[in-house]
Amino acid sequence: MASPPILQVDEIAVTYSQIIPALRGVSLAVPEGAIVALLGGNGAGKTTTLKAISNLVRAERGELTGGRVVYRGADIARVEPWTLVERGLVQVLEGRRCFAHLSVEENLRIGSFARRPRRAEIEADLERIYGIFPRLKVKRQSLAGLTSGGEQQMVAIGRALMARPSLVLLDEPSMGLAPMVVEEIFEIVAALNRDEGVSFLLAEQNATMALRYAQHGYVLEGGRVVAYGATAELARLDVLRDAYLGGAVGDYAARRSRRERQYSAT
Repeated sequence: MASPPILQVDEIAVTYSQIIPALRGVSLAVPEGAIVALLGGNGAGKTTTLKAISNLVRAERGELTGGRVVYRGADIARVEPWTLVERGLVQVLEGRRCFAHLSVEENLRIGSFARRPRRAEIEADLERIYGIFPRLKVKRQSLAGLTSGGEQQMVAIGRALMARPSLVLLDEPSMGLAPMVVEEIFEIVAALNRDEGVSFLLAEQNATMALRYAQHGYVLEGGRVVAYGATAELARLDVLRDAYLGGAVGDYAARRSRRERQYSAT
């Protein structure tokens, strides 16, 4: 029997300001030790999905109005975000969100606070992060706001890793970065997944890059999941082109649903 997923999202709905629907029955699963891509164009609902999982949607006058979110077998729909960090579920927000007036190292140290570690543990974790991101060791005393976009993304991911997460929700890591830097970031994500077993749910508009590194993918359109499956299958069916540019994605979802009903009936 396959082990249960580290994250299971069942039919969640999110409404903003009590009247604006953002998600309409989104379901997905992240297997333990996997990279799962959440794909779609602007306004598809990717960021809202991640924030609904981490309970940050409430900070933007959003509310989870239906469904459930299960992390390691426990319903976390009402668990505070800082408690989720303590349990190993950490989000890297879109746009990096570094503390610009603090140094690179101060930003990294903040990521460890939820664990309340000893000083020796913090120093060991810092050296581990500097081993993953050698560029940050050179810039450790620089103000984060004066570093490049790629370096700030490394700071944001490194800060999340200081919490020793089991699952990282990574929102648009390629945004505003040069192609070579994007590839470097994705290679680091792949190494963390391969070498340390960190699971990732990755929201990304750069579908080509996400499909190269993820094992599974979900395509969002208008706050709904319109296609899902192994990334090789999604790429082969050109379903992403349909989701980004309009077209037959609805037909694809209907065909898949019919296949699954037929399979269940056998």
